[in-house]
Amino acid sequence: MDLKKILPFFSYLFHPLFISVYAALFYFFVTKSFFYPYEIYLILFQISILTVFLPISMYFLLKSLGLAKSSIMLHEKKERRLPLAFQAMFYLVLIQHSFSTVAVPELYYFFLGALISTLLTLLLIVFRFKASIHMIGITGITLFIMGISIHYGIPFVSLTAFFIVSIGLVASSRLYMQAHSMRELLVGIIIGALPQIGLWYFWL
Repeated sequence: MDLKKILPFFSYLFHPLFISVYAALFYFFVTKSFFYPYEIYLILFQISILTVFLPISMYFLLKSLGLAKSSIMLHEKKERRLPLAFQAMFYLVLIQHSFSTVAVPELYYFFLGALISTLLTLLLIVFRFKASIHMIGITGITLFIMGISIHYGIPFVSLTAFFIVSIGLVASSRLYMQAHSMRELLVGIIIGALPQIGLWYFWL
């Protein structure tokens, strides 16, 4: 099988919109015995609404207004400003309100890291630099899995290895689709990694 033909699949599988849901599903897979089922469903529902459905709705609204002309991948720098601003706002709502009734410190700090990464990405857009949001997402969830593995003493060796390999596959996919330069990919990895690693101090 020609790897180049399936590389674009990884851009869609690990689209930034899905990363938050993947992280939450993994977290509750590990910690489900600590929560009532309704608590898990409530948080998953809130995360899905605020990080998937609302951003998609905002994209189509912006597209109908002529403010987003490319695909949902948002290739153009100027098209990323409003979606990133809205995403930051949705993360803030999630952090301040959705996690207030149920104690989920690990998820709280994961989303706080995602908020910081989003704000840094938005700041770079102001300076006309387009960091890879795909690399931010896949790097962030990889480090989250590693942190959970350390925190709970569960060696998710195969899963961690899979996501490390996936970082390379997503990077190759973005290069193959000519969506980013190598520099933009590397900056995305850094922006995705530093907030997550920095926040480990508060929950590991």
